[in-house]
Amino acid sequence: MAEDLTAWLREALQSSLNEPTFTISAAGGNNASNPDLPDDPGKAPQFRKLAEAVLRGRQVVSTYNLALIAVLLGLTVWHWGEKVALRKRRRGTRRSKKMDEAVERAWSSSSSTIEGTATPPDALSKKVDETSPLLSTGSAQQVPPGLWKPYYLVKAFMQYQLRPIPIINRAMPTNAVSLFVVAYIALNLTYNFYDMTYEPMYIFSFADRCGLIFAANLPLLYLLAAKNQPLRLLTGYSYESLNIFHRRVGELLCFEAFLHFAGMFIVWYAALRKLGFTLARFIMNRLVILGLLAFLSYQILYFTSLGTFRKRMYEVFLALHIFFQIAGLAFLWFHYHTSRPYVGASLAIFVVDRLIFRLWLKTSTHPAMLTVLDDNETVLVSANWDTSARKSALVPKTMSNGWNPNDHVFLTIPSLSRRHALQAHPFTIFSAAPTLHTDGDGNASHAWFTLLIRAQANDGFTHHLMTYARTHSSTNIRLDGPYGSAHALDVLRASDTAVVIAGGSGIAVAYPLLYALLSPTSISFDIENAANTRIVKLFWVTHEASHRSWIPDDKWAELITWGLEAHVPAATAEAGRPDVPAALQGMVNGGQTGVVVSGPDGLVRDVRNTCARLLSTGANVKLQVEKFGW
Repeated sequence: MAEDLTAWLREALQSSLNEPTFTISAAGGNNASNPDLPDDPGKAPQFRKLAEAVLRGRQVVSTYNLALIAVLLGLTVWHWGEKVALRKRRRGTRRSKKMDEAVERAWSSSSSTIEGTATPPDALSKKVDETSPLLSTGSAQQVPPGLWKPYYLVKAFMQYQLRPIPIINRAMPTNAVSLFVVAYIALNLTYNFYDMTYEPMYIFSFADRCGLIFAANLPLLYLLAAKNQPLRLLTGYSYESLNIFHRRVGELLCFEAFLHFAGMFIVWYAALRKLGFTLARFIMNRLVILGLLAFLSYQILYFTSLGTFRKRMYEVFLALHIFFQIAGLAFLWFHYHTSRPYVGASLAIFVVDRLIFRLWLKTSTHPAMLTVLDDNETVLVSANWDTSARKSALVPKTMSNGWNPNDHVFLTIPSLSRRHALQAHPFTIFSAAPTLHTDGDGNASHAWFTLLIRAQANDGFTHHLMTYARTHSSTNIRLDGPYGSAHALDVLRASDTAVVIAGGSGIAVAYPLLYALLSPTSISFDIENAANTRIVKLFWVTHEASHRSWIPDDKWAELITWGLEAHVPAATAEAGRPDVPAALQGMVNGGQTGVVVSGPDGLVRDVRNTCARLLSTGANVKLQVEKFGW
């Protein structure tokens, strides 16, 4: 019986490869389009079971995206629940502080006959310069109640970040992110093996299902890669924060594609090879070669996306990424019809993001000044223009409409060279967000825009920009943006103590946040929760002393006057790395503490794990990591 089944399977595969219009008749009989076949393979009960297994697998996979939507809805509810909680906390904090002020006024009034006054010292009268140590007003550590201790321990565990993987020195995410990735992989493995018959003859069914799961994940892959997508609104995370999931999805897809390819190769080796199908004849079949080209396209995408390649040849990575994304979709579209709904959705995401938003709706051009700073390693790109409010909420925001604190932008400088005219590189906006005000002509303001760009040693964009800036003081720049998330600022604004930790050029993330928290003229400044009622602290680790000049003296004085407690330890090139965990523990006070960190991987891990230890003791600490580098 097994030999008969193998014969039927060979005939069916041979017919499907030679005659695309071949169909299996449920009634049996000879096939008129292929009279060489003695009977229709559909007459074999075993073959019918195989066909049923393939159809069953396609029904299973059809529910996959519904499962993803359910997960997304859960994350959306979580995010908006947290957002509402932060808003309630801000309102509760304001009411509490108003009550405290009323008590203080009443106490001051009732004590007016006593010599002196009972008015507490003003926090803003304390002058702190950029080299002063931060003052600790007490430890936030507390022993959590017995019933709640497991909750704090779980929070600490989820926040903890393991050391980099040895040898390859690859940075690890937090345990929470790792578990989420494991859950995603487990979901896909479930779809891989659910209702699967584990017999050799069903290898074709398994390979077919792997191909379907690959196709079903394509819209998610392209959605996570898009700069303009709804996930930021739904989950609070911008695309750069979700990039780690984009990479894991890409890796899983490459593995699913390999399983699909390997399964079909086994079918050729076990069945078609014995029918006289050489490997060359098998590969040159239209169906197979299109699938093989799609497989190679996505494998090339994966290997050129690895950190070692991306950092050394970023421009090549960008060009290959765009080309092979389109090529892979085209090959897959013609490879098999069942993939077309997923390919169509992925192509729509790609076209809307790249062509409609990034190259049209969100692009603006401005004249800019180029300044080489004193360290001779950093270029300051500066520009200014009049801004205006968007006429409609349906029109996407461009840089001509301003930006929000902690946003970033994609920079293109066509004058560098022809190849640079097609490249866009991401940089965090170093300057404070502009404030819209109403004038006689409507909403208008003036934007002062700066980017802080460190030149890299390799022969890339930043190196060419530094060379160009030494001989040119001005140029035209093209900006695609702004992009980013307000979650970090929301966390800091809802906290009693706001702590911002920056490493090196991570100050480009820190300064706009500090300005938004402290400046009474900032669009993000909460007038009811003024600067003198919230403690704002900065810890900035610099590599060289000259890097402190990145923030001009007048800007430092401005922040200090508004109440910033700043600590800039000696440069690491002179004194080594500071004890960041000890410094952070000294900065955390009673009440809720919001911590935002931006810097190298080592600094981020130290801050994460320090916050995890504080959480395990019951401290009310909320951490937000802003991505440093792409």
